[in-house]
Amino acid sequence: MAAMKTLRRNLLLGAAALGSVRSIAPGRAQTGLSFKAIAFDGFPIIDPRPVAARAEEIFPGRGAALMHAWRTRQFEYTWLRTLSRRYADFWQVTREALVVSAKATGLELTADRRDHLMQAFLELKVWPDVEAALRELKARGVRMAFLANPTERMLEAPLRNSGLDGLLEPPLSVDRVQAYKPDPRAYQMGLDAFGLKRDEIAFAASASWDAAGAKAFGYPSFWVNREKLPVESLGVEPDGIGDGMADLVKFVLV
Repeated sequence: MAAMKTLRRNLLLGAAALGSVRSIAPGRAQTGLSFKAIAFDGFPIIDPRPVAARAEEIFPGRGAALMHAWRTRQFEYTWLRTLSRRYADFWQVTREALVVSAKATGLELTADRRDHLMQAFLELKVWPDVEAALRELKARGVRMAFLANPTERMLEAPLRNSGLDGLLEPPLSVDRVQAYKPDPRAYQMGLDAFGLKRDEIAFAASASWDAAGAKAFGYPSFWVNREKLPVESLGVEPDGIGDGMADLVKFVLV
């Protein structure tokens, strides 16, 4: 655990020179719009809880243990693959992390069980508070796109499953640059796709480390902290924190 914390901190500190936390774009407040675009991590929008529910269904009483090991290795593998320049897409990383995590927790993961768990990612939908927020932002002219680790297929499926196709621009999967966040090559995709300046794009994160990485890169960042977790001690903090999409809307629209 100590080694992973050191790795995470080194990645973030290497992403960009750290700047001081600033307030919400005061220069544009009079227009009623603080930012022109939002780059979303996947999980402020995508509700991942059904994956945990399926793990518990397959392994009664052991699902939580599997999920903890799985999520930990999933992100460790993305960081380690980026550092070692041995990229594999998020679907492959997630599947490999699942196999190792099942072994580590003493669970029998057959091919059918593995595939059934992986399929859950393609059956996900959005969080209940997402549709209203996205439609309001869209109506106000805010451009939006995922900027996230999962593959395009994994990012597009929950929107399609929720009947929200067309609200976001094409997803910016790290497959495009073959480097996982918080590598600056991943965050750079937002600048290239939107054609805007850093301070015109709000980055919406589902994890504190990602909010810190985006802030270190130069984006004003907002942490959608649904689990009400503490801020990571990484030398930089997000510009805003809230526990749902309504708080993000308030951050973006003045």
